[in-house]
Amino acid sequence: MCDDGLMIFDVQVEVVLRPGIADPAGSTIERSLPTLGFAGVSGVRVGKSIRFTVDATDEAAATAEVGDMCARFLTNPVIEDAVITVTASDAGSGGS
Repeated sequence: MCDDGLMIFDVQVEVVLRPGIADPAGSTIERSLPTLGFAGVSGVRVGKSIRFTVDATDEAAATAEVGDMCARFLTNPVIEDAVITVTASDAGSGGS
């Protein structure tokens, strides 16, 4: 817990293209893998992972804030979906 009563949360946001949206990077990887000896791979989709910490009163508040970040800045909600994972951090537990 921080000195101001807020908790620190570790956040991971996995951003992926929505189903039906073309994924040229995924298609290129999928086509290239068999030539490198990796057969039987299909459905390759490329996304991005964003990791950070956030201070909040509780997990629900942290998740809501990160959801707002995703909707307003971290993703393009027209073509991307985000999977948000929020967990209490060990970073603030040392009595800093």
